[in-house]
Amino acid sequence: MTLHYTQTVVIVRAPFVADRYGNETAERDWSSATRTTVRRVSVQPDTSTEDDGDRPAVTTGLRLTTRRGVDIDLIPGDRVVAVGRLLETDGYVARWVVGGRLHHAEARLKEVNG
Repeated sequence: MTLHYTQTVVIVRAPFVADRYGNETAERDWSSATRTTVRRVSVQPDTSTEDDGDRPAVTTGLRLTTRRGVDIDLIPGDRVVAVGRLLETDGYVARWVVGGRLHHAEARLKEVNG
């Protein structure tokens, strides 16, 4: 085992809310969210930005990387608890394939303050 993949994260996934006709909406029910612990990953700093317009905000980016040959069940809209923060997934998980096999997976995470 390499010392690089020593962190543990928790994936928080909330079901979609149904409208009064039973159709799934884009809104999530975070009070009914499930939590899945994922061990032996790496979470490292990624790009961050500051916006000082009418509503100042700081967007902090982190990158979650799995070990070689390991995938992760993470989809857009999920949240991730990592390094003491509650982060949003930023897009789809990138799955790196080498020689027809999964090499590793990477996910961008972000936290917006402001």
